[in-house]
Amino acid sequence: MHLKRADNHTWRKIKSTLASGIAFVSALLVIAPLGLVFFHLLVNGAGSVNWDFFTKLPAPVGALGGGMVNAIVGSLELLALAGAIGIPIGVLGGVYLAEYGSARINSVLRFLADVLNGIPSITWGVVVYGLVVLRFKGFSAYAGGLALGLIMIPLILRTTEEVVLLVPNGYREAALALGVSRWKTIVHIVMKTASKGIITGILLALARVGGETAPLLFTAFGNRFWNHSLSQPIAALPLQIFTYAISPYDDWHRQAWAGALVLVTGVFCVNVLVRILTRGRTASVV
Repeated sequence: MHLKRADNHTWRKIKSTLASGIAFVSALLVIAPLGLVFFHLLVNGAGSVNWDFFTKLPAPVGALGGGMVNAIVGSLELLALAGAIGIPIGVLGGVYLAEYGSARINSVLRFLADVLNGIPSITWGVVVYGLVVLRFKGFSAYAGGLALGLIMIPLILRTTEEVVLLVPNGYREAALALGVSRWKTIVHIVMKTASKGIITGILLALARVGGETAPLLFTAFGNRFWNHSLSQPIAALPLQIFTYAISPYDDWHRQAWAGALVLVTGVFCVNVLVRILTRGRTASVV
């Protein structure tokens, strides 16, 4: 009997070790592509990331040197416009799904949001191109920000809804029992409790649209100089990388690698910030 138990214990340890090994190898296979991409960007782009890259405009066609400062600033401007459009609508829509509305209406809205999350980003660019660019007869930062903002809305909406639903009903009931109105309960108690999760969703949405190129080709179009009006075409880091990558100039290729490295590093830093913010999310909500 003891021998049989020992054999069973040994066999369980072997199966546990085997399962752990398979899981570890699988994790390495998942992480390996990201590591290879980042390593390739470092090898090809680190040499071109210098002070000029962050402070100078692109050099004339065929000339060496220059930088992407206009594209970096342009990307920040587009993200600010996208945030101004997508954040309020997404957050308020998520609060509505979690706190108001009937089950039937909410199920339809959730389904539509999930469908919109799966739409290719280039489709948003084509839609904004038809509605804004053709109508006003010109590419602009407004059109680019609108396209990115539309991509952000369903992402923020679904994240906000899920986080608000995590807030215990006891918080709401206690506030209402004290005579606090419903909207004040939602604003000052529910949303404050879920603020970390909402901010996390917003940062993830910004990181998601920060590297989009396809919708900007139809809306922002790109610009090799400073943008002096939001109604004019504007440069963006993904657009500049695309333009340089398909060019016949070796120096532009090196700068494209540098731009890709800066872009990936920026997205990586945003995701690290998200991880920091979400460490205490469960504790703060519950």
